[in-house]
Amino acid sequence: MTAGTHEGLRAVVTGGASGIGAAIVAALRDRGATVAVLDLQPADDALSFRCDVGDDTSVRSAVADAVEQLGGLDVLVNNAGIGAQGTVEDNPDDEWRRVYEVNVLGAVRLSRACLPHLRDSDAASIVNTCSIAATAGLPQRALYSATKGAIAALTRAMAADHLREGIRVNAVNPGTADTPWVARLLERADDPAAERAALEARQPHGRLVAPEEVAEAVAYLTSPLARSTTGVDLAVDGGMQALRLRPA
Repeated sequence: MTAGTHEGLRAVVTGGASGIGAAIVAALRDRGATVAVLDLQPADDALSFRCDVGDDTSVRSAVADAVEQLGGLDVLVNNAGIGAQGTVEDNPDDEWRRVYEVNVLGAVRLSRACLPHLRDSDAASIVNTCSIAATAGLPQRALYSATKGAIAALTRAMAADHLREGIRVNAVNPGTADTPWVARLLERADDPAAERAALEARQPHGRLVAPEEVAEAVAYLTSPLARSTTGVDLAVDGGMQALRLRPA
């Protein structure tokens, strides 16, 4: 039973206006949480705030506004991120810096701004959206994988740092998900149908991960019922990380 598990909780979700982020917002709200959406392109409602996670001033302003509206904070979901393609030779230094600014330092900035508020909660937790790219070597994803590997290590370090403050820190590791970013990659492929089929076949359950499936994992990790779960990266990847099936 999931209804009401998050009743009374106040959450901030970055990148919450689309894709996995929007699914997370919906899942937490369905369970009773009040959720503020932080996004570069927020929706037009009272609990949506413009936030550039690559800029500390923007982050601190958005967090302050969101916490004021929420009346406090119990949950932070660091979901905002950008993709990158190529081998280690393909991206110049400026691109490495740009993607790290968003994918890694973005989570650092949000966590840093939210921790003083989370310390006042008796059900505090942080969930970082990581990736299968942190645990499996994927072709043409050197830069992206490096940022997600950093998020996996950061999650464990933060979990150790803040456990005794009553703040749990976990990560969710999606496989290739059916998101707008993946859709744009497919549109640019020479043969979009063949590329989609290849991505689906790479995952043992034979399809892309649904954003709602990732959201369910985040809902579990942020639930007060999961008080003994911290320092974990929870795979939602159709078995890609752990299973080695024989060819069909």
